[in-house]
Amino acid sequence: MSAPAAAPDTAALAGCEALLRPEGMHREIELGGIRLGYRLRRANRRTIGFVVGPAGLTVSVPRWVGQAQIDAALRHKSAWILRQLAAQGRRHQAHQDARVDWRDGTELPWLGAPLRIRLAPQLSRTLLQAARPLTQEPATLLLALPADTAPEALRAAVQRWLQRQARTLFEARIALHAGTMGVQVRQLRLSSARTRWGSASSDGSIRLNWRLIHFPVETIDYVVVHELAHLREMNHSPAFWAIVQAAMPDYEQRRRQLKDGVVPVFD
Repeated sequence: MSAPAAAPDTAALAGCEALLRPEGMHREIELGGIRLGYRLRRANRRTIGFVVGPAGLTVSVPRWVGQAQIDAALRHKSAWILRQLAAQGRRHQAHQDARVDWRDGTELPWLGAPLRIRLAPQLSRTLLQAARPLTQEPATLLLALPADTAPEALRAAVQRWLQRQARTLFEARIALHAGTMGVQVRQLRLSSARTRWGSASSDGSIRLNWRLIHFPVETIDYVVVHELAHLREMNHSPAFWAIVQAAMPDYEQRRRQLKDGVVPVFD
């Protein structure tokens, strides 16, 4: 008997045609009251496999499996499929909400707090004004740019400033933690990777994603400690996690903050 499907999160799937009708789809089926399209791939394999990603559902099946068996497998896995699609829908919406409107007065997170961007053509150089808690005014970045600066130029200027801030901060946090962890960093490089916050090499070099500058310092410190631990254990073995925990007992909480955070979309 097929497992009953959980009530689908229709709100999360609303407007996500790319998930419900993926490009290049081959088949359709109704799951939990939702008409769902999917891509079908036949291969030399023994079992039916399901992959749900930003481009929707892909079903991989052995060459000899018929459509009736595929439909039965889909219905059996319907609860899991719908949960995964809803999660992708929420990620898509978060991605859309995180897009920056590049104009005078826009705000984006910097070190976990709002940073307001203002065009200040009267200035000769960029200035950072501290937040004013009493008036609830956020920190303000005053850019010495013309009032009619194009969005693309504004984005590039802000990104350059954030990258400079990131390098300075990362170097300071590495210096703070490396000594207590008994490691030495030979080189720091900034990364612009879309899916990785950091990496480490056996030659002592570390890459850190400059977009970490959007997070609070305690979250950034988790990534720093994580990569420094790799200089002692180039894996994710229990020995590796023991090093991380020794340096940062509350690393799991900080790791969740990193996972749950929303990063502004600069494109």
